[in-house]
Amino acid sequence: MGTKNLILSLIFILITLYLIKVFDIAYPINIISTSKTSELAIVGEAKMEVVPDIAYVNLGIKEQGKKVEEVKEKINQVNNNLINYLKKKGVFKENIKTSNYSIYPNYDYNEGEKIIGYTGEANLTIKLKDFNLISSILDEVTKLGVNQIGGVNFVVDEPQKYRQRVREKAIENAKNEAQKLAKTLGIKLGKITNIVESSPQEPISYLKAMPLNDRQSSPTLEPGIQTITTTVTLYFEKK
Repeated sequence: MGTKNLILSLIFILITLYLIKVFDIAYPINIISTSKTSELAIVGEAKMEVVPDIAYVNLGIKEQGKKVEEVKEKINQVNNNLINYLKKKGVFKENIKTSNYSIYPNYDYNEGEKIIGYTGEANLTIKLKDFNLISSILDEVTKLGVNQIGGVNFVVDEPQKYRQRVREKAIENAKNEAQKLAKTLGIKLGKITNIVESSPQEPISYLKAMPLNDRQSSPTLEPGIQTITTTVTLYFEKK
């Protein structure tokens, strides 16, 4: 009888599965997974204010003319004189970067896109460690033909060396908070099993130059401060 009942049960199961497939009958399947966390996550924060030690100065030349060669000659003359001047001021070649050099036509759209002349632009970005040079350079380059000053950006040259110190402070802060919370909850903490860090991008101290015709000679520029911040999350074992 046992063998007969087993055969009948198997036949019943096969028929049931066949009917489910043929008639596309939906049937629920519940998978229950349970887990109990054994970790305590604590967030620690820290920040440090640092005075920027590098300045990026953006200088531009813009010229117009009837012919391409005319514009090119004007741009090249000012550009070359500017680079020679910067080198004489002690700015190293590797700290002078040409970020743009372009000549493009000007159109008169009232006459069917007729070319009526050309505009040329050249832009240099210079990196300075000596902030005392900034004011004198901004004052002198206008005499060489520079007619656009895009701005001055003050940044920390090597933020990673400060970020390490900020990270250590954030970790210490998280550890202290974890001990306080563990005491409040009446639990004991084990070893740290994981750490996650989130460091937002540091802001750049930015000073936009005034229009050249309104700017006084030898402007006084201040770098301000840059705040380096980080947030760490420590995961502790709970005993």
